Amino acid sequence: MKAKLLCSRNLGLFFGLCLFAQLGFAQGVKLKKYSFGEGLNFVGDQGYSMELTGYIQPYLDATFFTDTNYPGAASRFRMRRARLRFAGKDEDTRLSWRLQVDLSGIAEIEAGSAQFLMDAWLGYNLTKRWIIRVGQKNTPTDNRELQIASQSLQLVERSKVTSAFSTIREFGIFLDGTVRLPKGMYLKPSLVLSNGDGLNVFGPDFGGFKYGGRLDFLPFGLFTNLGQFREVDIMRELVPRLVLGVAYSKNNGMSSRRGRESGTILYLNDLGEYSLPDFTKIGVDFLFKYRGFSALGEFVLTTATVPNDITQRVRVDGSVTNTFLVNGVEDVENYVKGRMMLGKGYNFQMGYLFKNRFSIDARYTHLAADENSFLNNGTFFNRPNYYTFGISQYFSKMYGAKIQASIDFVDPNPGSNYFDSTPKEGDEWVFRLITSFAF
Repeated sequence: MKAKLLCSRNLGLFFGLCLFAQLGFAQGVKLKKYSFGEGLNFVGDQGYSMELTGYIQPYLDATFFTDTNYPGAASRFRMRRARLRFAGKDEDTRLSWRLQVDLSGIAEIEAGSAQFLMDAWLGYNLTKRWIIRVGQKNTPTDNRELQIASQSLQLVERSKVTSAFSTIREFGIFLDGTVRLPKGMYLKPSLVLSNGDGLNVFGPDFGGFKYGGRLDFLPFGLFTNLGQFREVDIMRELVPRLVLGVAYSKNNGMSSRRGRESGTILYLNDLGEYSLPDFTKIGVDFLFKYRGFSALGEFVLTTATVPNDITQRVRVDGSVTNTFLVNGVEDVENYVKGRMMLGKGYNFQMGYLFKNRFSIDARYTHLAADENSFLNNGTFFNRPNYYTFGISQYFSKMYGAKIQASIDFVDPNPGSNYFDSTPKEGDEWVFRLITSFAF
């Protein structure tokens, strides 16, 4: 196991620093303002301020199958998200912090594991336009949809590009800046160095660092009211707004399918040392808004490099074997790749928000798996095309309350299965309904 720059033992120290900062600057704290959907804003002495926000999202989905040999439909009711977020900053010391938790017990991506701790970071403003953060937060190397806050999504759920390739959040060092260019243009560069294990801050680390970055270009100036991080044009931009982005990351020694966790897939060499594949991800995306119309496009490509000294693999039960069968033939490289999320994905969506805050939205998502990739798994993936239509009603300009519904048509490849391993013969339709209330 390689040493990591950031260790989960430091998490307790981080929380201690946040608590110390809150108590230390809290003298004379009073409520400054409250905006429905934007939370409570408190101010204290010497330029200290703190925000408390939160929201809940009751949720329903139902899946219907066109396969006449597969009976009935599947449905569920649950609390999709129940988030609380505390954030503070001090202008005198240039320090800032955030702590966000989820009380729902549901993962951000449906196929993932539930996480209580979402954001936990401490920031320092190097200048007015550059900030460095240490801790756990969303990573700029994911696709643009992961830069969008969950309560301000255009459709009920994120796309399958996000589900297939994103790591969502990571623990590391993050550097973000804003560079003003001539004629009102802007560049927003971001760099990150993380542990490469997603939300894994309490378990053991395997492999090395993950490093990467993102560069966003805004040719028409900044969006209104953080609109770059909200999918719908709820502010109805009076002039066109566009952000074009490119992202890159390399995870050195990954021990999971896409870097969301650590130690779930392990390999050894003849010396009994861990030997793990590298995982590279490249993304290109954009977001456009103008007078209620919005459009988002994303492309993600992933590749892997497999070490040539792998001779053993660790099974789920902890035992070790030296078999790497692919179609009945020993093939270490392609066996390893077959357990990773390798391939490419496209996501394009658009919508229009009327002046009464009713919106209609549509999305097309396509996944193209490599020949050897877990994207070919018949139970969880192997479904290349997703067509989505949605409607939403926003009751507040600041996302204080809304209700959304969507219908998805899913087109599976031959060889797909239902979750009980029954072969899938037809297509499927998925209906989703979600309500959101934020204080």
